[in-house]
Amino acid sequence: MHELALMEELRRLAVQEARAQGASRIHRLRLRIGSQAGVDPEALRQAFAVVMGASDPQGQPEDAELCGRPIALDLDVVPTVCFCPDCAQEFHPADVIHACPRCGALASRILRGRELELVGLEVS
Repeated sequence: MHELALMEELRRLAVQEARAQGASRIHRLRLRIGSQAGVDPEALRQAFAVVMGASDPQGQPEDAELCGRPIALDLDVVPTVCFCPDCAQEFHPADVIHACPRCGALASRILRGRELELVGLEVS
């Protein structure tokens, strides 16, 4: 389950940024996840509960205070948007084939849907 490793890295980044801001507590993480990013949002939520609930993070016991509960997790799932080279139009693919619904051409470009970003951090 790579979501656990992803969440551990997100925790590390959040703690690093909270410290840089002089914060004493993390309240909320906001993530943007593309539907094509290879991340299961439900598995990520479960990993969040495990990683953020850990009272003694790997080698950093002082992180437990910054990450005291409860911490909210906001997930924004970005739908896939492709570009049809023949129609020169954006479209939302119906499945994993990424065929244009107008002309049937296969999309050569995915414009959105591969995101995996930490876009917000609420601290105090």
